[in-house]
Amino acid sequence: MQVSQSAQRILASLLEARSGQQLATNRGWRIDTALAAIMRERGFGSADELVARLVSNKDADLVDQVIEALLNNETYFFRDKLPFDLLLGGPVQRIAEARAATRRLAIWCAGCSTGQEAYSLAMAFAEDVARWRGWTIEIVGTDLSKSAIERGKGGVYSQFEVQRGLPIMQMLRWFKELGGQEWKIDDQLRSMVRFESGNIIGVPPRPGRFDIILCRNVLLYFAPDMRRLAFNRLAASVAPDGALMLGAGETVIGQTDRFVSDPDCRGLYKVATPAAAAKVA
Repeated sequence: MQVSQSAQRILASLLEARSGQQLATNRGWRIDTALAAIMRERGFGSADELVARLVSNKDADLVDQVIEALLNNETYFFRDKLPFDLLLGGPVQRIAEARAATRRLAIWCAGCSTGQEAYSLAMAFAEDVARWRGWTIEIVGTDLSKSAIERGKGGVYSQFEVQRGLPIMQMLRWFKELGGQEWKIDDQLRSMVRFESGNIIGVPPRPGRFDIILCRNVLLYFAPDMRRLAFNRLAASVAPDGALMLGAGETVIGQTDRFVSDPDCRGLYKVATPAAAAKVA
């Protein structure tokens, strides 16, 4: 499928307006791959026909379909395991000490895709029974893709998706085989996670203030102004003594003055104090 430059520009503008994500001009192949199924289903002969339908504002469902298709939903269980180990071994323990009176932790996985990240956290907490006995651990996963959120809620994954990030013993402990190469996650873990459709630059999910926020490999695709807006939203949604985890290729340095690097835990970030923010600025 050939995608004209004008069609690519319109699709890129639509994606950024709805999600904050950019579609680089050298990644036109993504449009080709992502929209092929919609083109066949809808009977469009070219991308220009599809775009003409989009700009007519007469098919809201098509707009949603196109946005969902263009979103990057790459994820897997315990993706880049080292950051999980750092988070659970450092900031989580520090914050837990500060929450000893309430024994409650609230964690937000922003841009959670089909839910593997949120369930990875639930798995880690559930496996450390003695440490977290008597605690209420609330994990919220949000994503703009409604189909991804529905998959997360269902907790059903292909054998490839499960084995991609989990050793066999962990897979057998937390998943039940349904047949047809599909596996369903344990109800205990499903009860620990709540999934909602939502945009990182929109209104945060309840409770509104989180002890830990994971926003990994999401802001990588944002334009600088949208990235600053997203950081502002995240800073307003994390507790003053909380922690933010970004993806391996992401940083707050030069992007925002709302967060600073955590000196005790490489790759994680803390809310900047007024003095620290002024120093960064």
